[in-house]
This record gives sequence, structure tokens and C-alpha cells, in this order.
Amino acid sequence: MRPLLLSGHERALNQIKFNREGDLLFSCSKDQVVNVWYSHNGERLGTYEGNNGSVWSIDPDYSSSLLVTGSAANQMKLYEVSTGKCLFTWEFDTAVKCVAFSEDGTQVLAITEQRMGFRATLKVFRINRDAETWTQQSSEPIRNITFSGPKATVAAWAPADQYIITGHENGKVAAYYHDEKEPESGVDAELEENSVNAHPDAQVTDLQLSADGTYLITSSKDKTAKLIDAKSLAILKTYTTSTPLNSAAIHPTRPYVIIGGGQDAMNVTTTSARQGRFEARFWHKVFEEECSTIAQHFGPIHSIIIHPSGKCFASGGEDGYVRVNWFDQAFFTVKPYGPALDLSPEDN
Repeated sequence: MRPLLLSGHERALNQIKFNREGDLLFSCSKDQVVNVWYSHNGERLGTYEGNNGSVWSIDPDYSSSLLVTGSAANQMKLYEVSTGKCLFTWEFDTAVKCVAFSEDGTQVLAITEQRMGFRATLKVFRINRDAETWTQQSSEPIRNITFSGPKATVAAWAPADQYIITGHENGKVAAYYHDEKEPESGVDAELEENSVNAHPDAQVTDLQLSADGTYLITSSKDKTAKLIDAKSLAILKTYTTSTPLNSAAIHPTRPYVIIGGGQDAMNVTTTSARQGRFEARFWHKVFEEECSTIAQHFGPIHSIIIHPSGKCFASGGEDGYVRVNWFDQAFFTVKPYGPALDLSPEDN
């Protein structure tokens, strides 16, 4: 592997994201800084300023022209990627923990925190895609889901934006049907289409879909990651580890999933890297066996993302560094279980 070490944050990383082409890597952290990097050499391209609190979540749109951020300052901001200009700011009652663009970039979802007497919500806003009037966005959501039970912590759009899939603090994974023309608002129990108790009594910390969107992977504080069918929400595979997990991702071309986490940050100073299990761990997607580990971080891994082409992966941790690992050719040709058990390309 050819590792790159990206140093542009002074506090723990919260989330990292590749754009659709994979040439840009976005990162946000608790130090209020949002950076964008060239993924091939680790050069910092620029910084998006204006956030007054920890930036919890980021997401670039499909064309890499717009970027949305959610922060502890009770704000969601829309930026122009090429210039770093802040185009619009949405104000909320509580912190914004998760943001995500729809597949076509015309909508964005935001999950707000449950705090100070306010219930957690999932709000969907319509995005004005006209470049000449980008600063003229609607501050009113087209959909508002209020969580009467355990709050949602992460969310993702299903293919064609037909469903919104959420992960909750009690381990539940739920799907909400989303009609773009007539989106419904109300209490989650009334709008929920399907759900599964994937991680009983443990918070879902990450939720990422596969390249084709037919299944997804979740990570949780219960020390497991689970592969789940995106339509039926049936649990397909379970990957059990020895430490709490903060992130998990599915490789688009090889039969592997990459998971990461480690002992809680409050105990890091009394724990060695070996005992804390701060590695990025590779598991065989089908056989549920751990294949290898990459130990680079000096604290828990908070976010893992894989390049859209599968040529590399990036991880961000408590130590404030982003590490990008480009795979060598052997990764794509090795058959760890022999030719007889190797998956054909169409089965990946």
C-alpha cells in the first residue's frame, strides 16, 4: 500500500467523504474546520469557513458543485465547492448530526439532535439547482419526520431516492417511503414502512449503502457490524469484533468490508494502540471472517470511506489525522480462499 497522511485538523475527525469521481476527499472535525483534499497525493485544496461549532457531517452532491455541512451550531450550510463560498444557511433548534444529498442532488436531508426539550427530527429540504440563484434557497422543509421514540443518529438515501433509511440510538434500522411530489410529514411511527432491531440497545454509529444500493452495512457500539438488505431490511451477515465500532464500509469490487472503531476516546490515554484495537479491519463479506488489519491511528477510528472505484480507502480518527491507503495490485488479484471459493466479478 501507498499510505498518505493528511494533517489539517487539530481535533478529532467526525466524517470524511469522497465525491462521486473519487478525486476529491472532504473532511470535517470538532475543530470547526471543513477541508477538501486531492485524494491522489493528499494535497489540501481548500477550506470551507463559517461554521461556529463542531462539524458533525458533510456531503458533496453528485456533480461536486455543492457541499452541505451540519454542525453543533444548530446550522446546516450550503457551500459552492469550487470557490468555498457559503451560499445559504438553514437554522435549527438543536445540533445537526447528519446531512445527505439525494441521488439527483435536488434534495437534502438533515437529522437534528434531541435536546433542550426538542425532539429529534429528520427534515428534507428542496435544493435550488440554478447556479445563478444558488443563494436563494427555501428555509422551509418539504418533509418533517419527528421521532417519538429513540432518535435517529445516521441516515442515507436509498436508490432513486425512493426510501430514506435511518439508524437509531437503540439499534433500530428503519425505512421511510419518500414521495418526492407529495412527501408526508408527521410522527415516525405513522410513516415508518419497515424496521429491524439490528443492534439491540446499542447505538447505530454508521450506515453506508453498497455501490448498487441493494444492501447496506451498519456499525454499532455493540461491537458488531451487520450487512442488511436495503429493501426488506433482513440481516444478511454479522461481523463481531472485540471493541465498539464507529464506521463500516463496503468495497465496491472486492468481497470485503472494512470496519473501524476502538476503545472509547476517554480511555485512550490509558490504553496502548494494540489493546485499544484502533485498526482498520478487513472482513470477508460472505464468509464473515477477519482477513487482515491495518494499524495506523493512535486513537479510535471515527469514519471510514472507500474510493468509488475501490482503489483506495480513507480513515479519520480521534488523533485528528486522515489516512489514505492506496491498494497495490496484489489486493485485486489475490484469492485468499483459493480459486474454488473465489467470487466471480458479477457476484461481488
